[in-house]
Amino acid sequence: MSIIHKYLAIQISKYFGMMLAMVVGIYVAVDFFERIDDFMEAKLPLSKALTFFLLKIPFIIVQILPVCILLAVLVVFGLMVRNNEIVALKSSGVSIFYLLKPVLVMGLVFSILLFFFSESIVPITMGKANQIWLREVRKELAVISKEKNIWIKGNRSITHIAYFNPKIITLYGITLYQFDEKFKLIRRVDAEKGVFKQGPWLLDNVMEQNLNKNDGSYKITFHERLSETFDFAPDNLSQVIIKSEEMNFKELLEYIKKVEMEGYNAAAYRVDLYAKVAFPLVCIIMGMLGAGIAVRGSVTDGLPVSIAYGVGITFLYWIFYSLCISLGYGEMLPPFLAAWTANFIFLCVGTLILLNAD
Repeated sequence: MSIIHKYLAIQISKYFGMMLAMVVGIYVAVDFFERIDDFMEAKLPLSKALTFFLLKIPFIIVQILPVCILLAVLVVFGLMVRNNEIVALKSSGVSIFYLLKPVLVMGLVFSILLFFFSESIVPITMGKANQIWLREVRKELAVISKEKNIWIKGNRSITHIAYFNPKIITLYGITLYQFDEKFKLIRRVDAEKGVFKQGPWLLDNVMEQNLNKNDGSYKITFHERLSETFDFAPDNLSQVIIKSEEMNFKELLEYIKKVEMEGYNAAAYRVDLYAKVAFPLVCIIMGMLGAGIAVRGSVTDGLPVSIAYGVGITFLYWIFYSLCISLGYGEMLPPFLAAWTANFIFLCVGTLILLNAD
C-alpha cells in the first residue's frame, strides 16, 4: 500500500468512526425519548429500557453505515480539495481513479462486514428487542414465531390462519370458529383468502356453516366474497409473525421454500431475501459517490456544499430504494429487480460523476 493510500485509509476510518458514533447517538437519543414513556407506564426498571436500546444498536448501525461511509469520504476528499491537495496530486500525474482504490477496497470490506453483521448479530438482537417491546412493554400475549400457522383467541371465537403476508396485508387459509356461552360451536367460516379494507376483512371463496338450534344441524352457505369483522387488526398479526430482519439469509430462504411449497405467494419475502445481499453493496456505491462529489467541488464551494450534495443524494437513494422495494412487495416489479434496481442506477450515476471529475 502506497503512502497516499495509507493516508486515505486512515483518514476515512477516523472520520467514519466519528460519523458513526454521532449518528448512532442521535438515533438512540431520539428513540429513547419517544419510547421511555411506554417503559414507565409498563413499570419496567430503567435497566430493561437500556437493554432494549442497546439491543437495537446493531440494527441501527446496519441502516446508517452506508451514510456514514459517504459522509466520511466527502469530508476527507473535501478537505483535500480545500487544501489544494487534489490539485497538487493531479499536477504530479496522480489520477482520481488512483485515489479511488482505497475507497473501493474499504467499501468492499464494509459491505462484507455489513452482510455478516446482518446475518449473525442483527437477527438475534432484534428478536430479543422485539420480545421486550411486545411482551413486557405492550403486554402482548402472542408468542413470536416464524411458523405459518397462527391461532388467535377472541371473544368466544378462535381463528386459525395458515399464512399471513404482512407486506400486502393478506390472509390465506382462514378458519373462524364462533361459540356460544356454553362453548358450543355455532358458526364456522372457511375462506381461501382475506384482504383488509380499513375495518372488515373481505374474504374470498367462503364456506359458511351456521348452527340450526332446532335440530342441531349446520346450514352450509357458499359465498364468492364475504365481509367479516375479526377480533384482531393487521398490527396484531404483524406482532405475531417473525420479521425478515429477525431471520438470516438461510432461515429466510428456508421459510420462503416452505411457504411456496404449500402454494402461497412469498414474493414479498423474496424481495427481502435479495435485499439482504443488495443493500450491503451500497457501501461501495456511496464511497464512489462521495469521492466524485467532493473532487468535483471547487475551493470556493466549500466543504458544506459538498456534504449537502451528498446528503441530498443519500435521501434520493433511500426514496428510490424504498419505492422499488414497495413495488416489489406489490408484485409490480420482480423481486430481483426490486432489490437491485436502485443499486444499479446509482452505480451508473457514481461512475458518470467520477468520469467527469477526472
